[in-house]
Amino acid sequence: MRAQRDRWRHDPPKAPATGHTVGVLKTIAADLPATADRIADVLRDLANYPDWLDIVRRADPTEPHPDDVGPAWMVTLRAKVGPLARSKRLRMVRTVDDADHLRFERAEIDGRDHAAWILDARLVGNVPCQVTVELRYEGRLWSAPLEAVLGSQVDDAIPRLRSLVS
Repeated sequence: MRAQRDRWRHDPPKAPATGHTVGVLKTIAADLPATADRIADVLRDLANYPDWLDIVRRADPTEPHPDDVGPAWMVTLRAKVGPLARSKRLRMVRTVDDADHLRFERAEIDGRDHAAWILDARLVGNVPCQVTVELRYEGRLWSAPLEAVLGSQVDDAIPRLRSLVS
């Protein structure tokens, strides 16, 4: 039954709010053998993401900006497809911090228009807790490598997250 519930799937992208071309929407869903509080503690801090999601190479807390609604991190993403690799640094802010819902959004402070990066996590139930994490990128430059990299991380992400919260 777990194999049916634990999955990484591609969902049709939704219309962008920023005017950028929609790129990628990936969802990971799993029943994890931990309390919702324990899972939220792990997912609440982007510094934990490199431990279970390979595309996130680094996530370091950074100084808050007066417009931030929550804590901020400088996040380094890296996608490698064959011999080609692309890295990207983003400033991400936690915009939702509820018991059953966590959300991080790109929040650059350079005054320029940037494609949206959104990481949205939802938790339902308790031991096991059903966790759904969506990663959305609304740009076009990263779409092909990001799609391939996220698709290849299916086998590793769920057991690594399960190990982290257990």
